[in-house]
Amino acid sequence: MTEEPLTTVLVVDDDADICVALEMILKYEGYRVWTAKSAKVALARLDHEKKNGAVADLILTDVKMPEMDGVQLLEKIRERPDAPPVVMISGHGDVATAVDAIRRGAVDFLEKPLDQNRVLVGLQNALRTRRLSRENTGLRRQLSDRFELVGTSAAMNQLKEELERVARADAPVLITGENGTGKEVVARNLHLLGANPGGPFVAVNCAAIPSELIESELFGHERGSFTGAHERRIGHFEAAHGGTLFLDEIGDMPPAAQAKVLRALETREVTRVGGTESIEVAIRVLAATNADLAQAVEKKEFRVDLFYRLNVVPLHVPPLRERAADVSVLAEHFLKEIAKRMGRRALRLSDAARTLLEALPFPGNVRQLRNLIEAAYVFADGEQIQEKDLERILQNGPSMGKPPHAGGAESEDPFRAATFEEFKNQSETLFFKMKLAQNEGNVKRTAERLGMQRSHLYKKLDRYHLK
Repeated sequence: MTEEPLTTVLVVDDDADICVALEMILKYEGYRVWTAKSAKVALARLDHEKKNGAVADLILTDVKMPEMDGVQLLEKIRERPDAPPVVMISGHGDVATAVDAIRRGAVDFLEKPLDQNRVLVGLQNALRTRRLSRENTGLRRQLSDRFELVGTSAAMNQLKEELERVARADAPVLITGENGTGKEVVARNLHLLGANPGGPFVAVNCAAIPSELIESELFGHERGSFTGAHERRIGHFEAAHGGTLFLDEIGDMPPAAQAKVLRALETREVTRVGGTESIEVAIRVLAATNADLAQAVEKKEFRVDLFYRLNVVPLHVPPLRERAADVSVLAEHFLKEIAKRMGRRALRLSDAARTLLEALPFPGNVRQLRNLIEAAYVFADGEQIQEKDLERILQNGPSMGKPPHAGGAESEDPFRAATFEEFKNQSETLFFKMKLAQNEGNVKRTAERLGMQRSHLYKKLDRYHLK
């Protein structure tokens, strides 16, 4: 069995006793340890080891050192490709400097006198952060493929041109469009093409969060700030620091939360629920809605000042029925994507299947098309998706969000169900589909007329794949 390579920690401190103590602790815990008595010696050691094919997985450095201090060393380290995480060691009088180092890219700081458990936990957390960062880099490459804007229609070409023009601007963008058109895909493209593609992308569905919890979700909370707040929790604004915050279904945000979001956008600061400290957040805010926000402003359901703050750059995503030329292109794209994900052969559309797809209205837009193609891929038994494969899904798959005139109501008759659970699922699916249709797909209006919370309705829609 091949042994896993040891994790290497570089300890940098001009105090020889601290270097020796940390070396003993870390070696006992199974780390490989390099030591350096100054920042310059540390940089030279890194260069020397690199020539031999070795790298440090983490750097533990004192803040206060002669000639070059720990913060200057941090800056030098961060200039290097694939820089390891840096943890600062600070004396009591250097805490402010260490905190500043965190803002400059250090992952943690340890205060003297050093506590052995705190040192080990701090190093484990820093290494976990490095591992997650590497995993996220790989995921981001996958996401850049998955969230490609697909289509060659005039409407899509115009959207792509607009998107490229506004991507690198720091201004807020309001993305509008029907459910299922791909507003989040547009948001992710804005992030990937923007100034900070390596930063976090945090997506928040404002409609799916209960009104009493939305401030805690967005801004975080301090321990003991309300019943159930057992630990401090950072909110989505803080989590998106250095990247992009995507507020989906912004039109469903409660008025009280709207006011606080407006303040956060204006000041670029947030305060956790139950806290007093103002926390700076450097983020780009993107918002999306399927509602008419201008009309909501007129009805005083949405703050006019927040509307203008978000609507600096408007982007509209056209429904699939307005870009029918993209249906086949999207379908072929989804087939390749599914095959790659499943590690199987790529299927093609038969001419008859292509003709059927191009004739469907797709009220659920791109999301409905994706679901239909994925289901057809599973059932196909040849090299092609046939017309019969699509018809089978349209007739027997209520979760596909069947378009009008595709099959009859009889094919979804709950009374033909074999079990009570099947009857219940089919009945609820039909009920919520009908209510959504009566309210033109408006989730907020549907929830109000049904007398249920939007968050509860969203859970039902998720369960039955009706979103």
